[in-house]
Amino acid sequence: MSDTAFTVSTDDRLEVRDVTGEVERALPDDTSGTCTVFVEHTTAGVVINEAEPRLVGDIESFLADLVPDEGWRHDELDGNADSHLRALVLGASETIPVEDGKLALGRWQSVLLVECDGPRERTVRVV
Repeated sequence: MSDTAFTVSTDDRLEVRDVTGEVERALPDDTSGTCTVFVEHTTAGVVINEAEPRLVGDIESFLADLVPDEGWRHDELDGNADSHLRALVLGASETIPVEDGKLALGRWQSVLLVECDGPRERTVRVV
């Protein structure tokens, strides 16, 4: 499979965006096997979970509560240590089965980009 990228613009510092459709559109129609979805940034992550709006809000609240905004040594450099630490917990990629050009996700699974240092433009690769 070829390497395809798309851009996601985020509006908030901590934001969860469903990118399942963009990932599927990046897949060739006849592809079967696996694909890796990778975000090219150290302050954003990619996860698989349900995209239900209340759960999305819960994910954002959970990450905000898990990692305090301030008090980190890296903040002396550029003030975004919390973003790096949240992304560290999430991970930068997911590998997903593909069948006939479609993601083989479970019924409630979606591919989510988690922005931890927005608003920004993020590049997501599908390989």
